[in-house]
Amino acid sequence: MRMILSAVVAAALASAGAAAVPAPRVKAQSFEQLAKPLPLPYSQTAPAMAAVDKARARAKASGKLLLIDLGGNWCLDCRILAGTMELPEVEGWLKKHYELVSVDVGRFDKNLDVPARYGFKDRLAGVPALLVVDPKSDRLINTGKTTALSDARSMNPQGLADYLAQFAR
Repeated sequence: MRMILSAVVAAALASAGAAAVPAPRVKAQSFEQLAKPLPLPYSQTAPAMAAVDKARARAKASGKLLLIDLGGNWCLDCRILAGTMELPEVEGWLKKHYELVSVDVGRFDKNLDVPARYGFKDRLAGVPALLVVDPKSDRLINTGKTTALSDARSMNPQGLADYLAQFAR
């Protein structure tokens, strides 16, 4: 199943013209190779909208995209994504292309003003939900693909990196 989903993601990227920015090459072949314990990336007390605004300002100043990671520490898929993003080859690549901010949405009952700002008026379809935002226009770039990683455990680390690369510039 993991290999099939990764192949589907790779095929979708190829048919979409693939990213102009190549994805980092990930050494880890499976999630079992991620550091343990998996990270708990979401602060339950951080002022979410202020954090998003600060990250957007940094992204705008640096010419990077804003990457908003919506999730909760209870979510295994969110923690797998965070563990993948902490791999040295992925972390360095992300810092080059994105300003990342993680937002705790609890059990879909906290900080929902953040996704609402980008057009999500109803409940999120799943987490992690990644919002790729153009910081100049504050416009969502990955419309329709925000919850593509909500079943991150069915992919491999390279598939997750490939997903992130399709929006990079």
